[in-house]
Amino acid sequence: MAQDKIMVVDNEMEIIQLIKLYLSREGYEVVWTTESTKAAELAQKEKPDLILLDVVMPGLSGIELCGRIREQSDVPILFVSCRDQDMDKVLGLSIGGDDYITKPFSPAELVARVKAHLRRRNLSGGTQSDEYTEERNMLSAGDLQIDLSAHTAVVSGTPIHLTAKEFEMLVLFCKYPNRVFTSRQIFDSLWNTYGLEEDVRTVMVHISNLRKKLETVPGAPQYIYTVRGVGYKLVVPKE
Repeated sequence: MAQDKIMVVDNEMEIIQLIKLYLSREGYEVVWTTESTKAAELAQKEKPDLILLDVVMPGLSGIELCGRIREQSDVPILFVSCRDQDMDKVLGLSIGGDDYITKPFSPAELVARVKAHLRRRNLSGGTQSDEYTEERNMLSAGDLQIDLSAHTAVVSGTPIHLTAKEFEMLVLFCKYPNRVFTSRQIFDSLWNTYGLEEDVRTVMVHISNLRKKLETVPGAPQYIYTVRGVGYKLVVPKE
């Protein structure tokens, strides 16, 4: 069985060595670079299964680098940063990051988050509702088509580019149409128990990103509705 490959981008060699030690003990292959300007090229070459990315780096910030990587890949990206302000976390998630770990971190927390994101990258299975169809690993809801095997989604015949977490969230909604999920339920389903304390804000950011890609008019949703004071649900558009 092939090893999962983790790419680490940090301008501090000590941090890279520490992370490499933790992950190597768990059997992961680790590739790394201290130069953010070369990281996008390295990601394209190595095709990692997950990327750990510092936010503050000379040359190219982690936020800018995340945007570049997102143009070519939906690989899970976890920010690892000493910056712990809410706006930093929201910005990181908004640009396409899947999680945000604050330095200093514990080895157990880092490994747990990496394992959880890798485990959930290819979300499948579960108890199906009678309100959607699933054929040959396909889900559908109105003009929305999801291919679980290919990890792709199409709306009205047009492919939409989703991050790993956005795809998992869409699959969750599509498997249970008309069911209302609280932000906490969504967070617990898609993130591990070491997830961000600001779980509601994290879910809100990902919902907003998903709507921008899925809905024709994000402010007037056709698929993902807000149930005020409760949570969110997916509604299959009527013909």
